Amino acid sequence: MKYISVTLCLLLFAASVLAQSHSIQSPNNKLTLTFSLSAEDEPTYSLNFGKKPVVLPGKLGIEIKEQTSFLKGFKIEKMETSLIDVSWDPVWGEVKTIRNNYREMKVTLAQTSARNRTMILVFRLFDEGFGFRYEFPEQDFLDHFVVTDEKTEFHLTGDHKAFWIPGDFDTNEYAYSETKLSEVDAEIGRRVGEIFTRSVISKDFIQTPVMMKSADGLYINIFEAAVVNYPAMCLHINKENFLLTSTIAPDPVGNKAYLQTPARTPWRVVFVSDKAADILGSKLILNLNEPSKIEDVSWIKPVKYIGIWWELHVGRSSWNYADVNNVRLGETDWKSLKPNGRHGATTERTKYYIDFAAEHGFDQVLVEGWNVGWEDWFGRWKEEVFDFVTPYPDFDVAELQKYAASKGVKLMMHHETSASVTNYERRMDEAFSFMNTYGYNAVKTGYVGKIIPRGEYHDGQWMTNHYVRVVEKAAKYKIMVNAHEPVRPTGLHRTWPNWLACEAARGNEFNAWSQGNPPFHETILPFTRLLGGPMDYTPGIFQIKMSFYNPDKKEQVHTTLAKQLALYVTLYSPLQMAADLPENYEAKLDAFQFIKDVAVDWDDTKILEAEPGDYITMARKAKGKEVWYLGAITDENARTATALLSFLDPKQTYIATIYTDASDAHWEKNPMAYRIDKYVVTGKTVLKLKLAAGGGAAVSIHPASTDQMKGLKRY
Repeated sequence: MKYISVTLCLLLFAASVLAQSHSIQSPNNKLTLTFSLSAEDEPTYSLNFGKKPVVLPGKLGIEIKEQTSFLKGFKIEKMETSLIDVSWDPVWGEVKTIRNNYREMKVTLAQTSARNRTMILVFRLFDEGFGFRYEFPEQDFLDHFVVTDEKTEFHLTGDHKAFWIPGDFDTNEYAYSETKLSEVDAEIGRRVGEIFTRSVISKDFIQTPVMMKSADGLYINIFEAAVVNYPAMCLHINKENFLLTSTIAPDPVGNKAYLQTPARTPWRVVFVSDKAADILGSKLILNLNEPSKIEDVSWIKPVKYIGIWWELHVGRSSWNYADVNNVRLGETDWKSLKPNGRHGATTERTKYYIDFAAEHGFDQVLVEGWNVGWEDWFGRWKEEVFDFVTPYPDFDVAELQKYAASKGVKLMMHHETSASVTNYERRMDEAFSFMNTYGYNAVKTGYVGKIIPRGEYHDGQWMTNHYVRVVEKAAKYKIMVNAHEPVRPTGLHRTWPNWLACEAARGNEFNAWSQGNPPFHETILPFTRLLGGPMDYTPGIFQIKMSFYNPDKKEQVHTTLAKQLALYVTLYSPLQMAADLPENYEAKLDAFQFIKDVAVDWDDTKILEAEPGDYITMARKAKGKEVWYLGAITDENARTATALLSFLDPKQTYIATIYTDASDAHWEKNPMAYRIDKYVVTGKTVLKLKLAAGGGAAVSIHPASTDQMKGLKRY
């Protein structure tokens, strides 16, 4: 009887444990996600890819101020599962239709140690990964509460290779490092002098998204989606057991978030696949965001633009009108100041850009440095720098409105806030009304510097709310937004499709005046920053060497010219700039033709081959047309890109115009050498594109008539 009694006890214990563990599988059954409570009644989860562990059991929880934290002492009150399979059409995007297919597990937890307070964990498991978030319903004993920390764990299985930038709540403009997790040293961020505002957390902290590859060939990425009313997430690495733990930006008094029930956090996301292309092709982040809040989206249009911008970075002209060190908004008599003779945003120069845009089919012209205040703000933590409505004496807003309209071109507004965000919030209505009056329908915002309110971070709750307030306010004025120096995007352009693009990473301008972006930089961005949304990377630089502008300058763009063309395909954005000076394009109009032709909105995207940090080859179909564009890029190593054109209509014959690196091209030694060839191709064609070190290839593929094919060879 004693033996039977022990066996019975063991069986009862096993049944109890089993009841506390619940699993779901992805729609294709490749991924298995398991939720359970630990021995101390802590919520935990794990993830498997087939039989391979991806995330080992990790704890979930939220610490709150002056109350019992949501860490342990839970019981499962309710468990709900469902299967969702729907489709939706984005306003603009990389594909015409997006499938949203996942299995959801909703776990309602009662905290017995704290008056049975309720916390809900919602898991959504897709074929290429999952997202989960914390939800706090309205309830007795929980209304307003302060989050002091988040304790989400991502317990990895080993010392994965990682592509990372330092954990920092103020900037994401670092160059990427490629190391094992155990070799991460984020302190390198303190030595990056060209980034003005930095707030490195500590040596073992990295930002999300972080792209990784395991020793057994799994591609893993940790990120977040729908960051609303909550700070952005960084990760702490425990290098002994590869346990990554969330950390979020504090406010000036050390609190992380202020919430009121009902409340929910952003989604914490893990991508996983044995194919790198699955990560690039995933729409998981978008699917975790809410549908559009803008009912009439007819005014939201993708944009191809040029602008008075690159000439400022290479030193040909200046943002400021006068060389003085002390000006006051609303008091300085700008007409009495002596112009420095280098101001870029003049009426005459802007007209030249408008003429170039009209001649070559560009939609808009960005003008930076048009408004008063650029003289003495940089680095001074000054409150009232710009009013966003007062032009310099040599910039005639009304005349330029009429001139641009006569040419069928729009001007793009620039609002550099100088990180004085309280000042911008006071002036937004007036600024957007000014834009409506003078025909501007798109604005590039900037947040260079330390944030005002002083003590706030770019990635803190106050600022993540601000960025949303801007796009919401802009939508009321039918204005599209391109945010620079903001928090990294997390798919909110689905909810606010007037948020066309962001910078939020190390852009092309760093090549003009710093050590620049290494040749592998653009092969990493699609696996990291671009998972959250389009980037205004400003490609298309044709004059690669900065010594062209000043013989003493050693800086250069770390790509070939052909790779700059390929970036229009591999770095997605519905807001694409031809960033170089018009004069440099006029010198190479044959190569410039690709920038003129390439689309900015797409019906389909095919990832043909990809490896983070090494190479990417992809093809995209232009919106509403039987026209495809292909881009292939490589890192510092020369290689041959292979592209099977099986995505083409098998009943159609096409002409492929191929822009490639010349045989002697090299990103450093001979970056501007390229060639252009035309061939007849079909869906059975396999392109073999030779990429120079740091190089690339761009291809436009158009249906061809018999007459158009005369004299052309089949590839």
